[in-house]
Amino acid sequence: HATMEHRVIYVLVLVCALTLSSLAQGQQETCTVAPHHRDNCGSPGITPSQCKDKGCCFDNTVRGVPWCYYPVAVDNPPEEECPF
Repeated sequence: HATMEHRVIYVLVLVCALTLSSLAQGQQETCTVAPHHRDNCGSPGITPSQCKDKGCCFDNTVRGVPWCYYPVAVDNPPEEECPF
């Protein structure tokens, strides 16, 4: 009887671990970054295409902040974490 319980717990942990790893792989990045939080990704005068080639975001609508900047990861809500 005890081995059945262990097997159920093992399966739950396994499913949970798979869910978390797929969430991590599916973690999205967004270019919606407050202007004063932007991390500069290119040199001044970089073109939009040069910026995108580096995997960064380009937005020249706000003066005085980096136009080419790193995207930020979208945090997954904490309730996605496993209880184990």
